[in-house]
Amino acid sequence: MAVTQRRGRRIMMTPGELDEFLTRQRTCRVATVSADGAPHASTLWFAWDGTSLWLYSITRSRRWADLRHDPRVAVVVDTGEEYGELRGAELSGSVEFIGEAPRTGEPCPELTAVEALFAQKNFGLTEMPHDGRHAWMRLTPKSIASWDFRKMASS
Repeated sequence: MAVTQRRGRRIMMTPGELDEFLTRQRTCRVATVSADGAPHASTLWFAWDGTSLWLYSITRSRRWADLRHDPRVAVVVDTGEEYGELRGAELSGSVEFIGEAPRTGEPCPELTAVEALFAQKNFGLTEMPHDGRHAWMRLTPKSIASWDFRKMASS
């Protein structure tokens, strides 16, 4: 299970709030490190299953190459425009590659539920469309830090 944060406890999300937040949000920012040590940040859609963050990435991307070389990653999911509305979470750990790459729809029990969730959330479909360009990575975070600045107003 993920390490809990020590700083900012007053504004951190409860486990239920975090779960609801990650379930509802669509877009995350993924930070990786290239083989030459250069940092790289990119944006992806994701799915949250209550335990892991599932990333569906183009396999010919710099992000994919970075993570194949070094699976360590930090992912930020955030929202809000005004300071007092800011909410988010940073999840970090190492990704695991799940299923064939690129994904063509071969049977993979580990992906059945997440593909249904992702297809509904992002495409309004009951089945995942496979384009032969993307593949799955699962991040079961080792640490999570969260914030909800709306809580400062009620303190």
